[in-house]
Amino acid sequence: MHRSAPRLTRILACAAVPVMLVVAGCSSDSDGKKDEASSSSAAPDATKSEAKVATARFAELPEPCKSIASKTVKSLVPAAKTKNGTEGKSSDTAARGSCSWNGLDDNGVKGSQYRWLDVGFTRFASDQALGSGADRAGDDLKKQTAKAQAAESAKKLETAPLSGVGDEATTVTYDLKKTGEDFKYATIIARTGNVVVTVTYNGAGYAGSKTPSADTVLKGARMAAKDAVAAVAAANESKQSSPSPDASKSSGKATEKATGKATDKASGKASE
Repeated sequence: MHRSAPRLTRILACAAVPVMLVVAGCSSDSDGKKDEASSSSAAPDATKSEAKVATARFAELPEPCKSIASKTVKSLVPAAKTKNGTEGKSSDTAARGSCSWNGLDDNGVKGSQYRWLDVGFTRFASDQALGSGADRAGDDLKKQTAKAQAAESAKKLETAPLSGVGDEATTVTYDLKKTGEDFKYATIIARTGNVVVTVTYNGAGYAGSKTPSADTVLKGARMAAKDAVAAVAAANESKQSSPSPDASKSSGKATEKATGKATDKASGKASE
């Protein structure tokens, strides 16, 4: 009886060893699952990258005084004092530019006709903090429209959307009396991509000459606006279609390398 006690103790001790290993194994597996669950439940902000704003469509502006076709200028301001236009000052010509034409067509006893035409461009770049160039241009279109609507002493003011000019456009028309004559005004604010084009055209009759109709002035402004929008696209076509110097060099090197390989291969076959 006394001799069997130590032997029984040793058997129980050995039997306990697998139980401890099993427990340890379960504990380790449980910790692994916790780590895996912890890593998979990371905060969404840590796994999602911030969405990038769309790239601006246009990188260049046209030369303001060349943006309106010469035949359009001749039609709208036939007696322009400066046929090539007067360019406005700008501290950043890549972002802003303008040009204007004006003149008095004197018809003697039949009276005279005064006309004034102005075109302005504003380009907006895409910015991660401020938004895409197109969205920023859209906001500016609203601001320029509000500015045109705020013309002092304006009468018969009307605002309407305009189709067929850029991506979106608005017209603001009104009458204004100045220098003792009744003037007809038409302003068109158009957005093409990330560029806002603003065209203002006005006119009046002097010395008994009849003032142009509101429709005539609006039609003239629309003609100039279409020219200006087309000029923005034209100014960027050469940039988009011509390969960069680096791309041309890379293409040349690749062609040279391919030609060299073909020559070596042909030489090897000839020598065989």
